[in-house]
Amino acid sequence: MASSYELKASARDRVGKGAARALRREGLLPAVIYGDKKPALPITIPVKETTITLHKGGFTAQIGTIDIDGEKHQVIAKDFQLHPVRDDVLHVDFLRVAKGATLTVEIPVQFINEEDCPGLKKGGVLNIVRHTVEMNVPADSIPEALVLDLAKAQPGDSLHISAVDLPKGAEPTITDRDFTIATIAAPAGMKETDEGEEAEAAEEGNEEASE
Repeated sequence: MASSYELKASARDRVGKGAARALRREGLLPAVIYGDKKPALPITIPVKETTITLHKGGFTAQIGTIDIDGEKHQVIAKDFQLHPVRDDVLHVDFLRVAKGATLTVEIPVQFINEEDCPGLKKGGVLNIVRHTVEMNVPADSIPEALVLDLAKAQPGDSLHISAVDLPKGAEPTITDRDFTIATIAAPAGMKETDEGEEAEAAEEGNEEASE
């Protein structure tokens, strides 16, 4: 399961751009918790801890705890805004997570055994089509990553979602096809070399037959 985090927060009365700027000067961020058929709850969270959590990765694919003056809420980050130049976090939207809920989240893809991959050893290139896969997963067992093993991948192979051992209860949102996650692009010249070898073998076979 994806690792979790906890952020201290306080309820927020002030709203608007001016209030948000004032909060950021105090080292705080405006945020909101919504969903689960309850009213939206404006809050403030610390800039430093939120930024650290965000840069650890998987921020929108893990369940977090927001401690609002001692009352804890289970949430998942659904969206966040960054400054267009400085990449500072400006605002975060959190979705309440009800017990037993199923969530739709983007799960990162992890590739293993690249050093043993015959396709890469032969000069092929790993072409990643999807860095993440949108999945429907139980809230209490969100996987850290979808693992794709390259140990047997050859040049020209396409690696599909069917090659991934999906965690229990997890299902891709795309269900109408076995979609591609990555390919092993054959190195330049390999096809020409193969065709040349086949032609040479055929020519030798013809010479032997004529003899």
